[in-house]
Amino acid sequence: MTSSITFQNFMKKGNSQRSFQKRTSNFQVGVILDLKSVVGSMGLSCMSMALSDFYSIHSNYSTRLSLHVRDSQGQVIEAAAAGLDLLKNVKVDAILGPETSAQANFLMDLGDRAQVPIISFSATSPSLHTRTPYFVQATQGDDTQVGAIAAIVKAFRWSQVVIIYEDSEYGSGIVPYLSNAFQDVNAHISYRSVFPVSANDDFVLKELYKMMTLQTRVFVVHMSYTLGVRLFLKAKEIGMMEKGYAWIITSGLTDLVYLLDSDAAEAMQGVLGVKPLIPKSKQLNSFVNRLKKKSLEKSPAIGRADLSMLGLWAYDTLWALAMAAERVGLKETPKALENSSVNLNVSDLFNFKTSEVGPQLLKAMSEAKFEGLSGKFHLVDGKMESSSYQIINVVGNGQKEVGLWIPSHGIRREMNMNTTIHDTSSRENIRSIIWPGDSTVVPKGWEVPMSGKKLKIGVPVKAGFTDFVRVTRDGQANGRISGFYIDVFKSVMEALPYAVPYELVPFENPDGSSAGTYNDLIYQVFLRNYDGAIGDITITANRSKYVDFTLPFAEGGVLSIVLITYEDVNDIWAFLKPLKKELWLTSIAFFFLTGLTVWILEHRVSSAFRGPPSQHVGMIFYFPFSTLVFAHQEKILNNLARLFVVVWMFVILILSSTYTASLSSRLTVQRIQPSITDVNELIKNRDFVGCQEGSFIVDFLKKQGFEGSRIRTFTSPDDCDEALSKGSKNGGISAFYDVIPYSKLFLSKHCDKYMTVGPTHRTDGFAFAFRKGSPLVADVSRAVIELTENGKILEMEQNWLRNEPTCAGPEDSMNSITISLQSFKGLFAITGGVTAVCLLIFIGSYLYKYREFHRRISNSRITIWSKVVAICRHFDQRSLSFREPQDKLPEAGIMQNSSSENSVQPTDFPRNHSNSGEIVSSAPEEVRDASATIHCLNLEDISAAQHSGVIHPSA
Repeated sequence: MTSSITFQNFMKKGNSQRSFQKRTSNFQVGVILDLKSVVGSMGLSCMSMALSDFYSIHSNYSTRLSLHVRDSQGQVIEAAAAGLDLLKNVKVDAILGPETSAQANFLMDLGDRAQVPIISFSATSPSLHTRTPYFVQATQGDDTQVGAIAAIVKAFRWSQVVIIYEDSEYGSGIVPYLSNAFQDVNAHISYRSVFPVSANDDFVLKELYKMMTLQTRVFVVHMSYTLGVRLFLKAKEIGMMEKGYAWIITSGLTDLVYLLDSDAAEAMQGVLGVKPLIPKSKQLNSFVNRLKKKSLEKSPAIGRADLSMLGLWAYDTLWALAMAAERVGLKETPKALENSSVNLNVSDLFNFKTSEVGPQLLKAMSEAKFEGLSGKFHLVDGKMESSSYQIINVVGNGQKEVGLWIPSHGIRREMNMNTTIHDTSSRENIRSIIWPGDSTVVPKGWEVPMSGKKLKIGVPVKAGFTDFVRVTRDGQANGRISGFYIDVFKSVMEALPYAVPYELVPFENPDGSSAGTYNDLIYQVFLRNYDGAIGDITITANRSKYVDFTLPFAEGGVLSIVLITYEDVNDIWAFLKPLKKELWLTSIAFFFLTGLTVWILEHRVSSAFRGPPSQHVGMIFYFPFSTLVFAHQEKILNNLARLFVVVWMFVILILSSTYTASLSSRLTVQRIQPSITDVNELIKNRDFVGCQEGSFIVDFLKKQGFEGSRIRTFTSPDDCDEALSKGSKNGGISAFYDVIPYSKLFLSKHCDKYMTVGPTHRTDGFAFAFRKGSPLVADVSRAVIELTENGKILEMEQNWLRNEPTCAGPEDSMNSITISLQSFKGLFAITGGVTAVCLLIFIGSYLYKYREFHRRISNSRITIWSKVVAICRHFDQRSLSFREPQDKLPEAGIMQNSSSENSVQPTDFPRNHSNSGEIVSSAPEEVRDASATIHCLNLEDISAAQHSGVIHPSA
């Protein structure tokens, strides 16, 4: 066979380390199996054939395996006794078996103590191989198949599963791995059913009936063959193998499906299973034919063992052990066995020597790699390397392959890795399946528990606000339930891919009154008195602790509705309202700044900006205000002043136009405004506010800061209308809070009286509520999305609300608009910038032109105040570098030299100032400046000025 070629390479190292000898060495190997079980008898037959095949091919090997078979009789104690006998009396080098995980769990400790490998081809519990290095799990552990099972659940979009397993080392070992695998595919384990290994029929029926009451219809079964068959026979008996159910069995049951009799096969019709993939080969076909020929007469079941992995693993395990023995080589011949009988001395029961060959044999076996009948044999950390899995469907008297699960590629129809598949978890990658009840329809994984029972859906009952949900009495037991949101729910349930029977039940008392608030209704769903609740139910954080909500089908948010008030156009201060307070103050400040800037720029050059101090102040305030109506007549001579005035005139044009338009609109059209502009005023003033009775808004308002005694609830829109009209001071309310759908409907009927104010407080909208963990939530949410996208919900809304009365209230354009400073920040920034630039240029030019004068003033010994006064009086003098056209020079105290402009006599300077404060002379400016300086200093400072050199002593 193919493995012999691989074996030659495997043995090169061992052969090179020893010389060939003619003598042979026997390795004592114990075999512990339940010889009356299918697995035990099959395993022993396959090992016997493997031993014969191996040494017929490798007749020249110097080692031989001697098998010592012990019958465990299916009991842990018997297996332990057999192990002690083999270790103490036979002194075996290795033990093949035990058959079950419970037996292996005990024997591995003995092997660890004796340093003898315990090799099992049928104990699959994932927790075994980590206990001791001397336990070899020459089989696929149960944890390697959970990925395949989870992939099936994901492919069919099942959101909930029930795990059924036996209470044993074998049964419970897989549960943690299944839990993690289902969590990875967003599947919830709704129930775990544990069966004792010795469970009787009454217990099986009782547990199955309990599972029938669950909503979940997907069951994963992990049991031994005998108990698993009994489970399915009883499930068939009570109707749990009908249409709508889905059953998945693990590899332990799947591998033995070929053993089913006609009754068991009929009971398991439609079951899905997974088992390791067996690669086809010529050696496998030859082995199956020889096994059938040898064992058909002895055991028909063994004759059909071509589909069983256990026999193939037993065959390959013995080959691997024989290879390892040959690699270890010859060993010392043991002395004659002493104490051939079992020592019954309890104190000496576990007293046996450690094996010298065991560690070498364990190491050699862990390095073995070859292609066996079951596929590639390779141990990783004492455990068989994981492989792909087949997905089979129990149909008729056999099984058919419907897909493959490859760890790195997911579910595929075939092993061809080049096949392009868009989604490896899609059900399209699985061939057609016959489900329980001979159905070809994929089970949805969830159904209403118990046949004929309907979902009980609670509907809120209230006296008013019945535009969207309405319960009326017309002789029916539960009344007539209607409304926009009821129609939405019915449409959503019709859009589901499966039928869900339900009944709408009003949440009311025997007298027809409401049985409580919306929170009370949600809590009844939590208590399982209802399966769900529908209507105008808002999603809140507190409610989501008790139920699961679908996606919202109506927008969320809370609005504040207040009374509309109208502006009084006869108010004596109406002319101030077009502009806000900050804009008025900013405008006045810029008016003053404009007048001051123009005076500074024009004072030394224009006679219009000269005169006594009172005239200066008047001009500063007069000029900018005269520009409002373009009534200024003063000539602007300075170019910087001209630039500044042009910019200011632009600002004035826009500001006055805006003010005029706003004022005329206010005086000609009646404006509306809310009675409350700031919602925080309601809290501060302790005003009364209102909301619907039983609504979550009561708690919402308390969180906003309102006192509970200041919150009033109403049962109808008419009561709200009356309370809002009265106002808080007259026994009513100042504001009414409600969710957006009801607020819009209320305003559509009373838009001439009320309006919204303040921000919209965000909520998650209206949704349907179901019990925690209900599979309906996901499907209903998808249906809501579908109906929203195709416009069906919007169409229903228009049909329901088209007969509502339209409001003939105030026009939309009648809202009051007061212009704020924000609208003019740009303009004020421009004019402010131009003002600053013009002033800086002017001041810089003035200081540079008269730098000599300012230097002498700063160096003088006069007081600081005298220096400031001198500079101010110097600035106050008129500059003759600018000449106004057609202006006559003043005659008082002015003397000009007709012969020369530059000849100046001392008598040319006046002794006193004129009333106008002007000094005009044809002398140079430096001389005139000195004269002005002399004049500006008072008599008390003359001596100091003379002493400092500013004024000549002769002056």
